[in-house]
Amino acid sequence: MPPPSVSRRHFLAVAASGLLVPACRSGPEPGDGIIDTHTHFYDPTRPRGVAWPPADEPRLYRPILPAEYRRLAEPLGITGTVVVEASPREEDNDWVLELMAREPLLLGLVGHLKPGRIGFLEGLRRYGRNPLFRGIRTGGWNVPLAPTDAAFRRDCRELARRNLVLDVLVSPGDLHQVAGLAEAVPDLRLVVDHCANVRVDGAAPPREWLSGLDACARNPGIHLKVSGLVEGTGRNDGTARADPALYRPVLDAVWERFGPDRVLFGSNWPVSSMFAPLTTVHQIAGADAITRGENAAQRFFHRNAIRVYQLRPRTL
Repeated sequence: MPPPSVSRRHFLAVAASGLLVPACRSGPEPGDGIIDTHTHFYDPTRPRGVAWPPADEPRLYRPILPAEYRRLAEPLGITGTVVVEASPREEDNDWVLELMAREPLLLGLVGHLKPGRIGFLEGLRRYGRNPLFRGIRTGGWNVPLAPTDAAFRRDCRELARRNLVLDVLVSPGDLHQVAGLAEAVPDLRLVVDHCANVRVDGAAPPREWLSGLDACARNPGIHLKVSGLVEGTGRNDGTARADPALYRPVLDAVWERFGPDRVLFGSNWPVSSMFAPLTTVHQIAGADAITRGENAAQRFFHRNAIRVYQLRPRTL
């Protein structure tokens, strides 16, 4: 069957068919619509300000709060989102968790702690008591992956013991380290963010990235977040194209290696908005996913997020 059009009309037809279900206020239930596994929220007007984004980027350096995201996301059938840390300050986990307590659209936090550093276990015990705290991310804020470091591996084992996730922010050349960490801590669920920040230009992906994907795909504990696609084009003037042919070489490589059970949808909003609107990000991922079959698309957009991050329905 030829790939479907990525027009708005096509996407509305997909929604009407039941693949994408309209949003609801109460959070995800079995069979509900899309879960976006990668968003950021912050407020530079808070007394201590923010460590990121930089003040010289006005498109991002402003209050980024759930009400704005909801206005954009609900018409696309997005019923909830996983918030990912955007600060090196441990106390900013508290600010996000307080925000989440008032907003059922926010389903879980992948927060910031520093594995391998003094104080990690105390922080994990504290935040791990909150059921909305679903894991941590590493790879940024001068906290690189360190699969050969004993303290880093010890802390990752504690994450696994608590049934929490490790998101990793890496480049193509780091994927073999991700695979090494999975071998060292086999019970840990890992999620590679942003397709490992591969360049997206419509050409065959680089061999280094493909080799790293192969290494990761051999370990069933590693998942890949289909996010960062429009960012991979480098078009930070908002003009990243929606043409599926541009993204297909990367997406084919991901789906061929990880299959329908180990891929997740993420928007990376609001960062992605510098490259393309949320509607375009959603359109690119969705138009591709439905070519893999309705069941695969439902796993990609919803079921895998619930399973990997162990999300629960929310009501206020």
